[in-house]
Amino acid sequence: MTCKLSLATLQEAAAKAAIPAYDPKSLSAGIVHFGVGNFHRAHQAVYLDDLFNAGEAHDWAIIGAGVLPSDAAMREKLAAQDFLTTVVEQDNNRTAARVTAPMVDILPVGDAKTIIAKLADPTTRIVSMTITEGGYFIDASGKFNPAHPAIVADGQNPDAPKTVFGLIVAGLKARRAAGLQPFTVMSCDNIPHNGGVTKAAVVGTARLSDPAFADWIAANVAFPNGMVDRITPATGAREIDLLKQAFDIEDNWPVYCEEFKQWVLEDNFPAGRPALEKVGVTFVPDVTPYEHMKIRILNGGHAAIAYPAALMDIHFVHEAMEEPLIRAFLAKLENDEIIPVIPPVPNTVLADYFKLIEHRFANPKIADTIPRLAQDGSNRQPKFILPSTADRLRRGEDIVGLALVSALWCRYFAGKSDSGKDIVFNDASADRLHEAALKAKNDPAAFLVFDDIFGDVAKSDLFRKRFAHALKTLWEKGTRVTLQLYLDNKLAE
Repeated sequence: MTCKLSLATLQEAAAKAAIPAYDPKSLSAGIVHFGVGNFHRAHQAVYLDDLFNAGEAHDWAIIGAGVLPSDAAMREKLAAQDFLTTVVEQDNNRTAARVTAPMVDILPVGDAKTIIAKLADPTTRIVSMTITEGGYFIDASGKFNPAHPAIVADGQNPDAPKTVFGLIVAGLKARRAAGLQPFTVMSCDNIPHNGGVTKAAVVGTARLSDPAFADWIAANVAFPNGMVDRITPATGAREIDLLKQAFDIEDNWPVYCEEFKQWVLEDNFPAGRPALEKVGVTFVPDVTPYEHMKIRILNGGHAAIAYPAALMDIHFVHEAMEEPLIRAFLAKLENDEIIPVIPPVPNTVLADYFKLIEHRFANPKIADTIPRLAQDGSNRQPKFILPSTADRLRRGEDIVGLALVSALWCRYFAGKSDSGKDIVFNDASADRLHEAALKAKNDPAAFLVFDDIFGDVAKSDLFRKRFAHALKTLWEKGTRVTLQLYLDNKLAE
């Protein structure tokens, strides 16, 4: 018999899953987190749950916040179960469930007054976020775009903001007016120098309405950089049903994830922080080497396999890794073109790190999907793939494989797989990309006109040549033959 998850049923859940060793009702909040989606609940919230289970930092619980309709749906589902989450960790030889309870509330979505008041609360010492790579209003070069309509609107209405950054600015202003120390702003998204990117967004938003206050934020608010890592697929009916069948728990929005997790943070928290180093978080003076490693090898690897797999009608990531052509393509691309331009990482052998990535991608229990990896490419390509391309071009090195990744992405946006099946896009720029991809069949340069995506890479004669040849080959010979030509070192001919 299943139990519907809530504080009242925790002991029933304990029959099949680990439950908190602490009393969730004893917690008090110290963190406001924007974007309480799957990754946050499988990562930051799990680290905090570990720390709370150790009997420490019970004044560092999470209050969720958000600005999107999806945030409102999440609030409704989690509130119905007292903000508990079942996290199912899966490795090849192990599956275990745990109920986590570090979140004590989610603020009403769209209620700027309530959110700002909580940000201004003296107990709020960290404001963190997982708002996806596309949520930072940045262009291909990584620069904040203050002309975005949503940011312009917040600049015109600073007391009634609707973006995360407008809310943070208003919260910081309220704290300064009350004579309170500013909170630390901590990004948990997969963006190089995510702290710097977040600082640019917050300062840039503030500058539209109050330049002097923008300067104050730049001088007084901490924005630590961080690297986060845990493969966390989306939740659907399948995961909800699996939880009921395997663990007798009814959870409105459980999270399935791999067993592996990693978090590297710069130790820059003037308002204080929980002792996360006690539960495996690595604090370093400079997170840059770890960022490069993870974003280019893991996230870049995800981007590399997503589009050939989609064109070959492969649905799950582990199935893509079971396809010899795709696995070999990933290995050659990583070893020949991506890893050689990654700076050294302390106490890390990059080749060993990639072997770990291969193992993680191949985990069949995660059931991560190719559509998830393929979504939002207009934001992910400039962050995960094109920086490696740019580095190699600057060094005068060839980019046959990386140009092929870009060509595969273009071919994908033509809208049909090699077998003729329709491809469903999930990208804010889908319309313009689809139109350009269709034109690119006869004129490859038509896909390279987007400066906000390709930046200076598209100006390279070598890149344009390699891209055009790879795309022509994909159209004429298909994905399988094109990958084989690359593996045989014949694609550049």
